[in-house]
Amino acid sequence: MKFGGTSMGSPESLRTVAEICGGERSRRPTVVTVSAMSKVTDMLLETMYRAERGDAEGMEENLRRIAARHEDACVAIIPEDRLDETREQLAALLSRFEQIARGMMMLRERPPRALDEALSIGEMLSATMLVQFLEAQGQRATLVPGYEVIVTDPVHGNATPRMELTSFKCREMLLPALLDGHLPVVTGFCGASEQGAVTTLGRGGSDFTATILAAALDAQEVWIWTDVDGIMSADPRMVPDARVLPEITYNEAAELAYNGAKVLHPRTLLPLAPKGIPLWSKNTFNPKYPGTRIVAHSDEKHGARAVTSSSNVVLVNVEPASAAVNPSLLMARCLEAMARVNAEVLTFSSSSYRQSFCFLVRRTELAEAMRSVESVLALELNHGYIRPIEANDDVGLLAVVGEGMKGEPGLAGRIFTAISREHVNIIAISQGSSELTIAIVVRREDVDKAVKAVHAECGMATA
Repeated sequence: MKFGGTSMGSPESLRTVAEICGGERSRRPTVVTVSAMSKVTDMLLETMYRAERGDAEGMEENLRRIAARHEDACVAIIPEDRLDETREQLAALLSRFEQIARGMMMLRERPPRALDEALSIGEMLSATMLVQFLEAQGQRATLVPGYEVIVTDPVHGNATPRMELTSFKCREMLLPALLDGHLPVVTGFCGASEQGAVTTLGRGGSDFTATILAAALDAQEVWIWTDVDGIMSADPRMVPDARVLPEITYNEAAELAYNGAKVLHPRTLLPLAPKGIPLWSKNTFNPKYPGTRIVAHSDEKHGARAVTSSSNVVLVNVEPASAAVNPSLLMARCLEAMARVNAEVLTFSSSSYRQSFCFLVRRTELAEAMRSVESVLALELNHGYIRPIEANDDVGLLAVVGEGMKGEPGLAGRIFTAISREHVNIIAISQGSSELTIAIVVRREDVDKAVKAVHAECGMATA
C-alpha cells in the first residue's frame, strides 16, 4: 500500500493511515510506502532554491516552517513516552537537510546528487512519524529507507530501477521482516545507485516505489491511497457529472497519466505489467469505497472511457524555408535533440505539403528542449534553411482514452464535431496506430469547453 502526501498531510489523516495499515496487516503480510507530508517536497525545493540564490533569511524561514510542520504533527499524535525519541530522530534528519542547504548556499548551485539526497529527507520525516505512531499502538513497524532496497541507474532526478538487483535487496531485507510479523514502512520517491548515491524517481515517484516493491516481492496486489475515490472519467472540477471508473486497463491508466491526469506517476505500471499484478486506486478518507481496479485486460471495451487535459504544455513549430531540407531527416534530428535532454514529446503532427511539423512538450521542459533543438539545427537556422522555431504557450492538450475506441466508425468525427459546436478551433491532432488515444491541441482558454463537450458526446457520465 502507498499513501500520498494528502494522506500523510495532517495528524487526523495520519491516524486514518495507521488504522488502515493495522487493519490490512492483521489480514495478510503488507508493505507500506509513504510520500512526504503534502507540500513538504515543494518547501524543501524552495528552501534549496533560496540557498542557491544566497537568500539566507528566506532559507532560515523555510527551515523553521518545515520543522514547525512536523513538530505540530508529532505533538498531536505521538504519545508522551515516545515524544523525545521521535523529536531526536526528526531533528537529525532536519539537521542533515540544513547541512546540505548551507552547502548549496556556499556553492551557489544545487548539484543533482545533493538535491536528490535532500529531497529524500521529506519521506524520511513522514515515515519516521508514522512508524513511531504505529509502534505506540502496538504494531511491529519497521522504517526502511527506500534507498536501502531500490537500486537504480545513476540518473539523478528521474532514475530508473534495476529490477534484478532491487528484487534481491527486497527479498533480503523485507521478506524476513514480513515473515517475522513486522510491517515495513518504506520511504517512497527515492532509491540509490549501485555506488550508493541517493537518487529520486521523479515527482510523484512514491507510486512508482510501490509498484517496484510489489514486482520485486511478487505481491498479490497494490493499493494506491489518495484523496479521491478512484480514477474518474474526467476532472470533476471541469465536469461535475464525471464518474469513478470501476475498472480500467494498464494501457488506459498509463495514457491518462501521460497526458496530464493526476492519477498515477506515468511510470507506475511498468513494473506490474510483466507479472499482471492488479492495482487499486482508493481514497484514504473514504476507505469503504471500492475505488478503481487497474488490470492488464478488461471486459469493458465500449468506446472512449475518459478524457483528460493539461494546460502545462507548449506547442513547438518547425517549418522548412528551403526545398533543400530533407523533412524526414529534420524530424528525426528534432526527436533526437529531445531525447538528449530527456524531454517527452506528448504529441507530434506534420503537414504533407509544406512539410512543417509541430510537437507538444511540457512547459517545465521547454527551455532545455528549445536549447537542444536549436543547437542541433544551428546550421540550418543560421543559413535560413528553416524558419525561426516558434513556441506557442497559449495552448492546452486534451486526450480521449479508451481501449474500446479501436475500430469504432465515426467516433473521431463525433469528437471533433462536438468540439467545433463549442466554437473551439482544433490546432493539432495526433492518434497512434493502436487507436487507444486521440490527442487534440486547442487554445488554452478553450480546454474546459472542449473537455466538457467530449465527455458529454461520448456518454462518459453514464457509460
